[in-house]
Amino acid sequence: MDRAEAEALIARAPVVHVASTIAEGEPLLRAVHGALVRGAIAFHGAPAGEKIEVVGRPAVVSCEEIVASIPSYFTDPERACPATTLYRSAQVHGVIERVDDPEHKAEVLEAMMRKYQPEGGYTPLDAASPLYRKAIAGILVLAVPVERLDGKAKLAQNRAPEERERLLTRLWERGLPGDPAAIEALRAACPDTPVPAFLRAPAGCALACALGPRDVDAAVDLLEGAYWNQGVSREALARAQLGSPAWVGARDGAGRLVATARAISDGSKRAWMFDVMVAPSLRGLGVGEAVVRLLLDHPAVRGALHVHLGTQDAHTFYARFGFQHRADLPPRPFVSTEMVLIRG
Repeated sequence: MDRAEAEALIARAPVVHVASTIAEGEPLLRAVHGALVRGAIAFHGAPAGEKIEVVGRPAVVSCEEIVASIPSYFTDPERACPATTLYRSAQVHGVIERVDDPEHKAEVLEAMMRKYQPEGGYTPLDAASPLYRKAIAGILVLAVPVERLDGKAKLAQNRAPEERERLLTRLWERGLPGDPAAIEALRAACPDTPVPAFLRAPAGCALACALGPRDVDAAVDLLEGAYWNQGVSREALARAQLGSPAWVGARDGAGRLVATARAISDGSKRAWMFDVMVAPSLRGLGVGEAVVRLLLDHPAVRGALHVHLGTQDAHTFYARFGFQHRADLPPRPFVSTEMVLIRG
């Protein structure tokens, strides 16, 4: 990985591992909460014990995240050897320093609060504040300056493009919760990978089977003002997209999000589709159909016996996929009344 990607991985890692040695040469390995501040990985602890002994000694700080586990049978029906893991990892090499300046310590602790308690709910840390002065003076803060940074992303770059295409298909077929995101990570790392059948889109567009935080603003821009979102705030729309186990879309040639659709599902009995939208300039070109087909085939949706949606004006469009009016279906074997709790 390049430096920016490696730093981003370290910054978002919930835990980092610090490895060093104590004076007697014995190895010391600890898992700590860390924050990237002033070009160093900083962490805190009690002002006594083993952490004190590693001040001034070389250290390695590492973190990793699993993208997907790849079973052997994805590529070989008999041999165990092809089993592997796709992952990202990063290592920082440096010498452990003690941070004694109160303002620097407060900056580190405030960075950790923002990372681990991003919702706030506390008075920001200030070294001069009577609320924190004594606590900041009494806590140990250590830092490992980033003298060398190594980042690695193992995302099937060593495989032939056709092998990667098959891998994407197998991940989609398997459909574990993290597999759609793994597919997008692999495609981003290996842009020469052929587009698998389940992601084929009309010319000039590319389907995405897992949208994420970087897509929220663009998706809300598309959805804001739709008749079914009247009175719904941008914040609520954003939360709805991020809270959906299935969220897909399409991008144009410049990488802009031009279509979005999401669903919630129990994966077995019922799923509900919401917020299907295509940019006005691309309607009628097959983009909406491609996105809906992808959503219906999403691992979180494909196993649902009943898929529901509501529409005022797109009945003909959804009929192409087999959707029917409730009134045209056989009567339910039981009598029920739909009940709704409305908040706000």
